[in-house]
Amino acid sequence: MTSTLIACIEAQAARLTEAGVSFGHGTTNAFDEAAWLALWSLGLPLDQLDEHEQQDLAPDQLARIEALVGERICSRKPAAYLTREAWLQGVPFYVDERAIVPRSFIAELIADASIDAWLSDQTRRVLDLCTGNGSLAVLAAMAWPEVSVDAIDLSPEALQVARINVDKHGLQERIRLLQGDGLKPAQGPYDLILCNPPYVNSGSMAKLPAEYRAEPELALAGGADGMDFIRQLLADAPACLSEHGVLVLEIGNEREFFEAAFPNLEVAWMETTSGDDQVLLVTREALTAE
Repeated sequence: MTSTLIACIEAQAARLTEAGVSFGHGTTNAFDEAAWLALWSLGLPLDQLDEHEQQDLAPDQLARIEALVGERICSRKPAAYLTREAWLQGVPFYVDERAIVPRSFIAELIADASIDAWLSDQTRRVLDLCTGNGSLAVLAAMAWPEVSVDAIDLSPEALQVARINVDKHGLQERIRLLQGDGLKPAQGPYDLILCNPPYVNSGSMAKLPAEYRAEPELALAGGADGMDFIRQLLADAPACLSEHGVLVLEIGNEREFFEAAFPNLEVAWMETTSGDDQVLLVTREALTAE
């Protein structure tokens, strides 16, 4: 039985939908997920579906795609763990179960220069805190060629993955990986701190789909209100920031908990494709006024 690529993708999307898998690790719907798995299985660029959609698939190609989609359904692992690859702002990153699948909205702010207005020609040192697989550190080094980047994570295993990505993109001279808890290993002062921390509150953690539970819990769980890590971060950050330094912090869907925890803190909410309540920017000055 022959099939075109587009017909195969539509059939696999129907399988994913029927199986009730959850998305959010690079795609948001069954068709895009099926397209990702099919194109990857065929060794085709993930952005070239239009050019190849009428391609006839050989039986072995079809079988490979069906098997990969079957693994996605049975394992409930994010597709990125099956392909060992995730893309962020058009840049490919290696990822496996040792690190969270990269999907930070801070990547958008780096790419569209939203943060640049808060920086200066003196900006030289950047910290990516809770770096995971190192993707934000890599994107920061690419966006700002004049800066050096420190990347901190508590997990030695995640830093092994980050090392793969730093080397993959040839940034060994500009990105330094540091292991430790929060800002303890920091070697500031930094002009900019980027942080996508564990912020999921305990109620939400209990309801997470299997795809999210396949990720390291250490990178997700933020305590009862999601603010455990963030409380310590905001207390410690001023000592690690330069005089005009800023902190860019992702908090996901926890704005209500954030504002309850820090009712008097003056922050700027940053616009992303998910709205203006997922990422905030706070200056050192505002943090010291708290």
